[in-house]
Amino acid sequence: MDKNDFLNALRQEIATFRSAVSTQNGDWTIKGFIDIAKNIYTISTDTKVISKVMELLLFPELLQFSEKYHLEMILAAQQNFYPDISFRDRDKNIFALDLKSTYRIDENYVNGMTLGTFTGYFRARKSTRNITFPYESYKGHFVLGIIYSKKEISVDERRKYSLNEIESITSVIENLEFFVQEKYRIASDKPGSGNTRNIGSVTEIDKLISGSGPFSSHGEAVFDDYWMRYLTGDMARASGVDQPPYNDLRSYLKYKSSSK
Repeated sequence: MDKNDFLNALRQEIATFRSAVSTQNGDWTIKGFIDIAKNIYTISTDTKVISKVMELLLFPELLQFSEKYHLEMILAAQQNFYPDISFRDRDKNIFALDLKSTYRIDENYVNGMTLGTFTGYFRARKSTRNITFPYESYKGHFVLGIIYSKKEISVDERRKYSLNEIESITSVIENLEFFVQEKYRIASDKPGSGNTRNIGSVTEIDKLISGSGPFSSHGEAVFDDYWMRYLTGDMARASGVDQPPYNDLRSYLKYKSSSK
């Protein structure tokens, strides 16, 4: 199996993934958490909570996918390891899959996603630190993305519900949309939010769905080189230079051209 075969196989399962987490009217199937007394506690709109629960819902579906295509499914050993799931075929080809979710800001934009570090194993491609297999071992790096809308109706997180009331509990998210793309195709030329050294994603919904981020026309080799050499201001100063040699794709291409 090559990476295009893997990509196409995964895309064929998107309808199955959607039906596993979404009702016919578009609501999320999750209403909350249940205890041994059969009390239900509503789930919050915290993005980290939603992301983790979404993972747990999709793992059984992805296991069925792996069995259907005769793949070995290998979960990350720890929460901060890359990728979320590794798939290995009978010929020992390995494919990386990260599960990412983000919410719509409006009909055209989402909040964005982080696509893994641009330091560590990304640069030391034979390293096994914080990664299931060395980065260079993977035949392809993919993202299974979920875009959702937050419900405008607020949920009362202070009370608990009985099983008989489950239909009356409001789902906190709706309108789930799935896509599968190679990581480089949806990557931004800017780091993700916060101070972490993570690759950011594009935030335009149409670019996420179509895989038409800034690196898509340049290829994965340019994406790799860009982020392997990318320096934040702090990284540049620690390396003894006043400022990074580039800070976006345009200045990178100019920098590479002048370096020839």
